[in-house]
Amino acid sequence: MYVVIFLKNKDLLSISLHHMLQRKCLKLFLLVKPIILILRLLTISSQFMSFRLLFVSFTLTILTISSCSSQEEKTKKVEADKKIRVKADDTADMKLLAYDPKKGDRWIADFVQNLHRKTGFNGNMLVARKGKILYEKSVGWADYLHRDSLKINSEFELASVTKTFTGVAIMQLVEAGKLKLADNVKKFYPNFPYEGITIELLLTHRSGMMNYVYFIDDIWRKEKKDQKKGVSNQEVMNIIADKKPNRYTKPNDRFHYNNSNYMVLAAIIEKVTGKTYANYMMEHIFKPAGMKNTHVYSTTVYPKIPVDVVGHDRTWRYSVVQNFLDGPVGDKGIYSTLHDLVLYDKYLKNGRLLTQKSLDSAYKGRNKPVNGHFNYGYGWRMFEGKGMDKVVYHTGWWHGFRHIYVRNLDKDIVVIFLGNLTNGSLTHLDELFKYLKMPIIRKGAYSGSGSLPGSDED
Repeated sequence: MYVVIFLKNKDLLSISLHHMLQRKCLKLFLLVKPIILILRLLTISSQFMSFRLLFVSFTLTILTISSCSSQEEKTKKVEADKKIRVKADDTADMKLLAYDPKKGDRWIADFVQNLHRKTGFNGNMLVARKGKILYEKSVGWADYLHRDSLKINSEFELASVTKTFTGVAIMQLVEAGKLKLADNVKKFYPNFPYEGITIELLLTHRSGMMNYVYFIDDIWRKEKKDQKKGVSNQEVMNIIADKKPNRYTKPNDRFHYNNSNYMVLAAIIEKVTGKTYANYMMEHIFKPAGMKNTHVYSTTVYPKIPVDVVGHDRTWRYSVVQNFLDGPVGDKGIYSTLHDLVLYDKYLKNGRLLTQKSLDSAYKGRNKPVNGHFNYGYGWRMFEGKGMDKVVYHTGWWHGFRHIYVRNLDKDIVVIFLGNLTNGSLTHLDELFKYLKMPIIRKGAYSGSGSLPGSDED
């Protein structure tokens, strides 16, 4: 009988210790372990102590579970509280976004005027450093046909800058334990026709998939489908499963930038969370960051996207009309403003949206560097090099919109150009980067080529 009690005591003690370690209650573990060892020694000298040990073990087990659970709940509450905005956040944001045109940087003002006059830049731009806007400006038309002028709070289709948000959302789900970077797409979509494609390969553009934009466009034209009605991410996933288009290359063979990767990631976000991509982004990114003028718009929901800024071709001959390809989101589909992108930068840096560990992973180059410096991580392009500033950024090019969103992490500088006229003007920013004493963010800047990063397929 006493042997049985002793064995039960050992089990309870083991449970207590294991529970503490599993829940990372290190302080309680260090306090309780010596007591348990002493009680075990006493048990050896007197079998009658087993009854007392049983009682103490049971009590310690209950206290351990209660204490650790309490600590775990506190930790969860602290993490949840980080995402709850308070009045002080709004006050700080207003201070961050305050700008007096009379005190704007004159050199940058002259640069932007020349960029507009010589290269035809049409859009909104902003430069901020260390929590202060140095200069911001709206230049030109929101809609050339109706002669509507741009305003500083005009919403632009962000095109591929959207990919940074999708990457953040994926890393949030990884932090929450709802996803793993090593998860296979087939885990979420069993009929997905390709083997070996993981979340991480999608994030880094190493999946080898074809670009759904060209594939779907070809089907719509051949089958004479409705060009105006938007197609959803889930519909595209079904078409891929049905048609099984040829891949570009095998998984993890090489870096191949294309929109399919982030369209699939957005579909997975919807599958895992049970929410639309738009609702997830609003709840977990836009609202926590105070981005009140940022939305996800898809032609599956909005026959006409409810914004005033229209994309144009390079000669102003016509406005680019949204169509069925403006339905899928994740690779594009987020609309935002200069000021909201400044807030996005702020709340990425202060840990509101992701932990520093996740940010470090996202900002790490996962491919062979181009020209020794340019790389791609989890949703971010980057410039990095020994003894040089660490810069993360993304470009965007879609249906008449052309952008570049640059964040110098070392110097705390944000450079934003949102354009709605695709005329190549954003390949002429070298002098601005030099003035700000930061790397020139242009893929060919270190080899003599004049291309903008990602200009081949953005």
